[in-house]
Amino acid sequence: MTTPPYDPTRPVPAPAMPAPAPPGPTRSAPHPTAPHPVVGADTAVPVTPERKQARRAPVRDRYFDLLRAVALFRVVLYHLMGWAWLPVVFPSMGVMFALAGNLMARSLERPAVQVVRSRMRRLLPPLWLLGAVGVTGMLLQGWGPGDEGHPGWWWLHLFFWVLPLSDPPFAASLPGVHGVLGEDWAAELAGPLWYIRAYLWYVLLSPFLLRALRALPWPTILAPLALSAAFQFGYLDLPGERVPSELTDFSTFGACWILGMAHQQGILKRLPRYVVPSVAPVIAALGLWYAFREGFRTGYDLDSIPFAQAVWSFATVLLLLHVSPSWTEWPRRLRRWDRLITLLNSRAVTVYLWHNVCILVAATLWDRLWGFDVLGEHVPWLLESSWPVLAVAWLLIGSCVVWFGWMEDVAAKRPPRLWPDGGRRPAPKRSRARAAHRG
Repeated sequence: MTTPPYDPTRPVPAPAMPAPAPPGPTRSAPHPTAPHPVVGADTAVPVTPERKQARRAPVRDRYFDLLRAVALFRVVLYHLMGWAWLPVVFPSMGVMFALAGNLMARSLERPAVQVVRSRMRRLLPPLWLLGAVGVTGMLLQGWGPGDEGHPGWWWLHLFFWVLPLSDPPFAASLPGVHGVLGEDWAAELAGPLWYIRAYLWYVLLSPFLLRALRALPWPTILAPLALSAAFQFGYLDLPGERVPSELTDFSTFGACWILGMAHQQGILKRLPRYVVPSVAPVIAALGLWYAFREGFRTGYDLDSIPFAQAVWSFATVLLLLHVSPSWTEWPRRLRRWDRLITLLNSRAVTVYLWHNVCILVAATLWDRLWGFDVLGEHVPWLLESSWPVLAVAWLLIGSCVVWFGWMEDVAAKRPPRLWPDGGRRPAPKRSRARAAHRG
């Protein structure tokens, strides 16, 4: 096909006019080379509320939700059964700190002061509710300054129930409530509070840890393990009880928290794929070898050997983060557990804070069945079993979710919910009536 010669007298055809715009606010036409303007760019294209919500809504990593739910279940099972091998199969505390560190690093894309304040606001109100119930019960049973051995500091130490920078005080021994609550219930109630204290310190230190992680990644990740080794082998020996306890917790699980931050920052992805599967089992074997060397057994488990706990948890978390499939939706085999896992994640703090008391109440109630001679004669094996106690304990934990879990919603500035398992809520009666009239 030949091109006709240029004729200067031939009129130039007018360009095709675009279809008239519908009536409404005038807006500028997009650039010819960008037929689909970018949402949020410097254009006059309106952004619908649905697109805004979709852009702002965080995408939950369901793999992390699964790990957190398994960690909580393992904590309850271990505190009832006491099996030393459970923390080896799944080191729950290291996993929970790693997941929290990952979330903290993602949040620190905002100003640090704002993030720290937000995390403290979410963490502390559930603790205050526990303290309001627990400390009131201790006082009613006669707990007072004389029981602490240092009356001049007793009221000051109560402040740790408000801001747990150190372990809150509690009654060392108290009578229980006959047939319902066993003795030393205050010690059981205060048992999980070390986690809240350690979590708070990690939150406060996270802005500095993130800066150090970006500047010197692996020295920052390994520093807590070096500190744990220094404590274990006697190179560091601090006087007192409170400060060494806090530093021991930091050295034991600090590497897991920083690993979670490193995963969020993409530092672990820079490693060749074969490095973690090759190195992590060796590190885990070192931790397990040291645990057996120190007399690892039921009654003297990883919690009693901080260095072994630190090394084993570090290696396990490293492997779990390396696998990290980042599920935005559940695999088909796990969909049936969606509501349960969602509930445990929505009420993780409540479950952790109250589970020890629930176990104690469940064991006390179950022991009352020995008073029935028929059961003692015919099914003593059932009364001696811990599995029914576990089922009762979870029923009581579920009741605590209803009674006390709403405080987590209040702390997060959400409408309080009694059972946040992600299920659909029934439509209001007025809405259903209107829908019926619409046919």
